[in-house]
Amino acid sequence: MDEIGIVKSVEGFTAKVIVERKSVCDQCAAGVCKVTEGGAEIDALNPIKAHVGQKVRVVMKPYTYLKGSFIVYGVPALALIIGAILGKEIFSHQFKDMDPDIVSAIFGFGALILAFIGIKIWSGRAAKKTESMPVIEEIISNE
Repeated sequence: MDEIGIVKSVEGFTAKVIVERKSVCDQCAAGVCKVTEGGAEIDALNPIKAHVGQKVRVVMKPYTYLKGSFIVYGVPALALIIGAILGKEIFSHQFKDMDPDIVSAIFGFGALILAFIGIKIWSGRAAKKTESMPVIEEIISNE
């Protein structure tokens, strides 16, 4: 995914780039942007040493986007299904006084909540890693 934006600030080896906010920003699962009124703010690696005010092309690695989408959507869905199956097939025998469907729902939603907590912890750690960050590839113009 390529985006064109303007460098807002430079801090060491990274830069904050403002790109035009698009309709797909609302459904994005990559988690690399902070959506603001003026556009989406991206923290990107700056190996070409772009300066504030320059128009640049920012590239986001496709596997980063796919990995984020899978983690945000796939992991909770799998946790819900696995929790429900375990609740119905295994734990319903432990709670014989309760309806197996209720036990299934409790364990399914419990696993879903644990998945969201795990994703929140993971996303905080992943945000600090540079291999998942977008990269400024080209300076288009000086403004």
